[in-house]
Amino acid sequence: MGRDPTAAAEMVRLSGQQGVPVTVINGQSVVGFDRARLDQLLAQSRGPRLGAAVSDAAEMAAKGRCSVTSGAYIGKVTSGGAAVQAGLQVGDVIISLANQRIANTPALERALATLRAGQLVPLTFVRGSETCEGTIAL
Repeated sequence: MGRDPTAAAEMVRLSGQQGVPVTVINGQSVVGFDRARLDQLLAQSRGPRLGAAVSDAAEMAAKGRCSVTSGAYIGKVTSGGAAVQAGLQVGDVIISLANQRIANTPALERALATLRAGQLVPLTFVRGSETCEGTIAL
């Protein structure tokens, strides 16, 4: 920021400070290094979390790991996360979330970005040769 006069002027305008570090997250200014406040604001800005590592189903099908060529392949689930609580397992392929078609990992990320933490939404996924429906609390 020190090399960008426009960014420096914006920080002074937002915080009234010019001699200490200022971080702005979702319009909230944090003056200095307040770790607890930064963590709190970052947690609030993340939105809902799936609790799973995913990759494109097409990529996994090309590697012979699944037969589904469209969707988000579950490669790992986080203990206690939303995915586990919804019954998702490694190898499942999410094809619909919140009534939005999921063609790949970016589509899943876009769908998650439209939701609120704690929201209960419909979920459709493929396990083996069976299509399964349920809900997930994000």
